[in-house]
Amino acid sequence: MAPTSSSSVGLVLAVLFGGLVPGCAGGGRQRAKDPSTLSRNQVQVAPTTLRLPSGVTISYRASGDASSPFAVVLLPGLSDSWRSWDLVTARLPASIRVFAISQRGHGDSDKPVSGYDITDFEADLGAFVDALALRRVVVVGHSSASLVARHFAVNHPDRVAGVVLEGSFVRLGDRLPTEVRAKFAALRDPLTREFVREFAGGTYQHPPPKEFLDVMLDENLKVPAHVWRETFASLVDYDDTEELATLHAPTLIIWGDKDAIIDRDMTDALSRSISSSSLLVYEGVGHTPHWEVPDRFARDLADFAKAWLR
Repeated sequence: MAPTSSSSVGLVLAVLFGGLVPGCAGGGRQRAKDPSTLSRNQVQVAPTTLRLPSGVTISYRASGDASSPFAVVLLPGLSDSWRSWDLVTARLPASIRVFAISQRGHGDSDKPVSGYDITDFEADLGAFVDALALRRVVVVGHSSASLVARHFAVNHPDRVAGVVLEGSFVRLGDRLPTEVRAKFAALRDPLTREFVREFAGGTYQHPPPKEFLDVMLDENLKVPAHVWRETFASLVDYDDTEELATLHAPTLIIWGDKDAIIDRDMTDALSRSISSSSLLVYEGVGHTPHWEVPDRFARDLADFAKAWLR
């Protein structure tokens, strides 16, 4: 399928695609170092898998203190895998136990023919937390995965110590033109590298390392067309406006003021909807702060986790 040439469509779609923009130019901010070049605070465990009671196998990477019953769980946006969090996990203190997850349909996780509603992703997260006997967690969701994180927090208040919502929103469906929905409904395999580049543009101001972006492009191409279609359809129609009033866990909202999709009004609306929330504004940063300024993101996440994860 030929990608659309409309930049506005690309920007609208970018919010749902986690954050892949190879070759995006932006400003003079120093690029983040590739995680492979860092002296890591965390001990990175080789990626592994977990078969959930539903039969779906989830791919993930663990790091940090394996003996702790408390953990930070990182959820990437649509089309991204656990590798999306490499720049952050390499910078977190070794005392914090961390799980970065590839949600169903993504990365090396199973890709069933159906089951891509927010409720399906949330059920997987609950089964994952149960299987690893995690007593309390801080759940971090980027972009589309922020809906999963907050739905889990509402349904499991006893298990959630805190929530971090990055590049999040209350409701997106009303902002999407009909042509965008039509493009996604028509998606078929195989998706091309050019397609991913076209539709994932505009999510950051300052590019992370090229090597990291190349890996993420490969990860995006692991996602079959039916996963893009079904997840997209679920996201655009999702509305948890009333449910947000019952989210009482401490919630940190992180927003870059150069986000091309989520503007300040949308961010303030989300903050008002969650009484227990606080807002951090990253100046000069786009939709994917954990790629653009991973040092700051890791520091803010670590401070939040240490304050509430007990």
